[in-house]
Amino acid sequence: MTSRTRHTQIVESLRTRGVASVRELAERLQVSESTIRRDLIELDRNGELVRTYGGAALAPRATVDATAHEPEEEAPFDVVATRDQASKEAMAEEAVKLVEDNSVVVLDIGTTPRAIARRLRGRPVTVITSSLAVLDELRHDDAVRLVMLGGVLRRNYQSLVGSLTEHALRQVSADLLFLSCTGVRPSGHVVDNMAVEAPLKQAMIETAGRVVLVAAESKFPGSGSLRVCSLSDIDVLITTSGADPGTLQLCRAAGGKVMVT
Repeated sequence: MTSRTRHTQIVESLRTRGVASVRELAERLQVSESTIRRDLIELDRNGELVRTYGGAALAPRATVDATAHEPEEEAPFDVVATRDQASKEAMAEEAVKLVEDNSVVVLDIGTTPRAIARRLRGRPVTVITSSLAVLDELRHDDAVRLVMLGGVLRRNYQSLVGSLTEHALRQVSADLLFLSCTGVRPSGHVVDNMAVEAPLKQAMIETAGRVVLVAAESKFPGSGSLRVCSLSDIDVLITTSGADPGTLQLCRAAGGKVMVT
């Protein structure tokens, strides 16, 4: 098998599965793990994927659609920020009520976490994030101890991703995580449509004592085919009044608190 054929099959595998480990790819293509690592280095250099800790994910420009394998363009952060602004502000107001002084808070990427960050100004808290939008909100605030995770810059969505980000998250212990997503399935699966973000969200969940999912009614069911977690992993769900009642009941049944703005 030529390197070009391997590269094609690696990318196709990621479009289908979202993420894959070096071991999985080596077994699937029947080559050594060292060969796969060299392939991933080259594909990462060419911008066709992003290397992660022990594997790879699709390049930031691509999403994985549940019915088609062609990549879609992701809307820029500034465009997404203009949508449902009132809902995001209302959810952010509820979110900050959960933050105690002197606590350690992880803020996911996204426009609602940015709104939460804005409301944390002047609070004696530690904020850990990979979001440049959160950095912009808090960079000049002396009350907030701001910790930026490293990684590869995703200019389109103002965030840092990749193996460096995952490695940094493994060093973190936090009290609270505010998690974003692109969809909450009726099955209770919390999903995302960016393959490069899903493993980071999973790593964030592992850092936190409590996980708060912030998801407006438009996220029920929303979009995305990459499973981040289940509602049973969520301690608090903050949403808006039009969210699917059946899915909210699943969260309650799993032991989660539901806050509706």
